[in-house]
Amino acid sequence: MAWKFSPEVLHDIARGVVELPLPERIPTVVRRVHARYPDLIDPAPRWIFNNAGGAMGSMLILHASVTEYVIVFGSAVGTEGHSGRFPADDYFMVLHGEQWAYRPGELEKRVYGPGDLHHMPRGVACGYRFPDTCWALEYARGAIPLMLPFGLADALTSTLDLPSLGQTLATYGRHTLRHLLRGRL
Repeated sequence: MAWKFSPEVLHDIARGVVELPLPERIPTVVRRVHARYPDLIDPAPRWIFNNAGGAMGSMLILHASVTEYVIVFGSAVGTEGHSGRFPADDYFMVLHGEQWAYRPGELEKRVYGPGDLHHMPRGVACGYRFPDTCWALEYARGAIPLMLPFGLADALTSTLDLPSLGQTLATYGRHTLRHLLRGRL
C-alpha cells in the first residue's frame, strides 16, 4: 500500500513548533501540515470532544480516510485511559506537555515530552496518562474503520455525548467520502 503521509515528515513538523508559545503551536502545525499535504488536509478543522478508552480529550480531524488519519489530540486538564489495540500503527507526536505510557509488565512509566514520538505498532496497547495539559499531532495508518468502535463506544455507553458523536461521524464520513470519490483509500 502506498501511504499518503510520512511519519517522519509529520514528526519534523511537530518538532518544529515546540519552541513556539502554546497558543501558536496548534495553528502553526495545522498550517504546516496543510502546506505539505494541501490536497489531503482540511485547512479549517473544528474541535470535537472525544471520549475513548476512559480518557477524554478534544481533537481536530485534519485528515481521515479508510487507511489513514491525522489529528491534533489532547486535553487542557489532563486525562488517562487505555490506548486501544488496533490493526493500525499509531504515531503520537507530543507538541506540548507530557504523555506517560506503559505496557503490561512495565514497572516504570515511559515519558514523552515536546518533540518526542511515541510509536505504537499495530496490535500493541498501552495505558497512558496526560498528567496535565498535553497536545499532540497523531497519525495512524492501517484499518481505520476498525478503530471507530473504540473511538465512539464511550459516547454511547458512558458520556451519551451525542452531539460529539454526530460531529465525529459526520467529519469522518465527509473526509472519507471525499477521498474515495477521488480514488484514494
